[in-house]
Amino acid sequence: MDIKIIFPDNKELSFKAGITAGEAIGAWKNEALAYTIAVKINRVAVDLSYILKEDSTLNLIDISSNDGLAILRHSISHVMAQAVQEVFRGAKVSIGPSIEDGFYYDFEYKEPFTVDDFPKIENRMKEIIAADYPFVREDISREDAVNLFDKRGENYKVELINDLPEDVKEVSLYKQGNYIDLCRGPHIPSTGMIKAFKLLSVAGAYWRGSEKNKMLQRLYGTGFANENELADYLNLLEEAKKRDHRRLGKELDLFQVNEEAGPGLIIFHPKGMMLRYLIEEWERKEHLKRGYDMVMGPQILKVDLWKKSGHFDHYRDNMYFTEVDEQVYGIKPMNCLSHMLIYKSKIRSYRDLPLRYFELGTVHRHEKTGVLHGLMRVRQFTQDDAHILCTPEQLNSEIRAIADFVNYAMGIFGFEYEVELSTRPENSIGSDEDWELATTALEDALKDNKISYEVNAGDGAFYGPKIDFKLKDALKRKWQCATIQCDFTLPERFDLNYIGADGEKHRPVMLHRVILGAVERFMGVLIEHYAGAFPVWLSPTQCVLLTVTDKHIPYAETVYNKLVESGIRCEKYFDNEKLGYKIRQAQMQKIPYMLVIGDKEVEALSVAPRTREGQNLGLLPVDEFIALLRERCEKKQ
Repeated sequence: MDIKIIFPDNKELSFKAGITAGEAIGAWKNEALAYTIAVKINRVAVDLSYILKEDSTLNLIDISSNDGLAILRHSISHVMAQAVQEVFRGAKVSIGPSIEDGFYYDFEYKEPFTVDDFPKIENRMKEIIAADYPFVREDISREDAVNLFDKRGENYKVELINDLPEDVKEVSLYKQGNYIDLCRGPHIPSTGMIKAFKLLSVAGAYWRGSEKNKMLQRLYGTGFANENELADYLNLLEEAKKRDHRRLGKELDLFQVNEEAGPGLIIFHPKGMMLRYLIEEWERKEHLKRGYDMVMGPQILKVDLWKKSGHFDHYRDNMYFTEVDEQVYGIKPMNCLSHMLIYKSKIRSYRDLPLRYFELGTVHRHEKTGVLHGLMRVRQFTQDDAHILCTPEQLNSEIRAIADFVNYAMGIFGFEYEVELSTRPENSIGSDEDWELATTALEDALKDNKISYEVNAGDGAFYGPKIDFKLKDALKRKWQCATIQCDFTLPERFDLNYIGADGEKHRPVMLHRVILGAVERFMGVLIEHYAGAFPVWLSPTQCVLLTVTDKHIPYAETVYNKLVESGIRCEKYFDNEKLGYKIRQAQMQKIPYMLVIGDKEVEALSVAPRTREGQNLGLLPVDEFIALLRERCEKKQ
């Protein structure tokens, strides 16, 4: 039987059924095989060895593309697993996926791995790569797979197979050399295509992410299409270490995480609290400009409300609960319930809509200890949360306005960003019709605003699809911050309505949205983005007064008082240290301006500003310096 294959240039060729995808590509353009490692057929990635049995459209996956790098890295993880088992006899493997910027594999072994073991593992990996073993796929019955891995003592693989749905009768294995692994694939054609990799770190990880299970050892690594890209990435990692917000948070005296207080709980010091205040005040003003009403809900709500909303069924593992007067309460992980109760407090007309409720709401979520990370992943945090209740006809304009707000905010803080549309997950509530309406509304708004986006299938919230804005920092790392979620379900569950122009009751639609996301997390991203050297308007301390000798202190005090009265955030370095030492201290604190006070400044009733970059601005009257600072703050420079 002949089949028709359509290639990326829309050229159509006929082949006998049974030809592989790689053979078909070779017949189309043999040179394409030099950079193609897999193909997509109907959006599903498959190996080049995949046998074509029916008419298909082939999309090539380049090794340097995002899809290609994910396949390459997953293939490297298999090579690493083989090397570990050959170097450390008795090591058991569990799972080893590709992740953003790399891969990992979890192992059970009698002794702890250390970075000192990496050279031995990497050397064996290089031997496996040099052997150029093909990655060979084999589909076998789940019973045969269980027997195979059981004989090998691979109990984690056996558990994975046994937990598959009953209707799954076959599983796929991949082999390279003597190594066999349970895997869906796809993989690169052979180990010899691996050109650049590096093992990075080792950490503990519970099997299947549950603290009730055995602690395994997770080896992290990365891989790229060539050595230059790998070198660039490793340089980026070194720069990231310098910018680590946990280190800078301590050096700049911004915050602490104290084990006496509890993991995942942030204690803000004065400078850190000032940074937070500046961000939150900017947000409050910007929301008021855009017609939002400020509201606030309680920290705890009766558990019946969380059951009504669906959070109890779908989110309770991440919630904390307490009991008051023999009544169970849920400590809020989200702010939406109170906002719906505000809406429901009186009769609403279509003329009242849209209603935009904004709350800098503190929430609590039960995050596992192993994932807590400075400001980035905490158990208590504050969201710049808002819920917009509107008519279905207003959805498009409201979503577009939020997207414009996000774009403005990212520009203010100096971030580029990418956009994803996340669709319905398996674990969801609501009707098919409502999900279709909500997804279409988000997609149409993105198109109307001419925003390019990727579809992230199945990653929406349990109550609705969402748009995620992933900002990119100075090191081009991506961070999830802003989101827009379209929800037809919760207004239904809480029986929210409004009186329409026809005098009848109608159901509003709810948009859940954040602009910066968790304030703590955004602060962590900001610290690393600016490497602690914040722009003037965000700097907890905008300038510091440095006296040359004690005799200059009286004049410096008058300057200090004038600056503070003018709203300038200023510190005094009046201690009996040499000027050079004081300047270095101010530079280490990344303070934007150092104002030297010596004989010339006292005589001229001026200051001599020096920037943290080392630029001297010469003698300036105090009023002129204040005007300069205000101008830069107003322009968010």
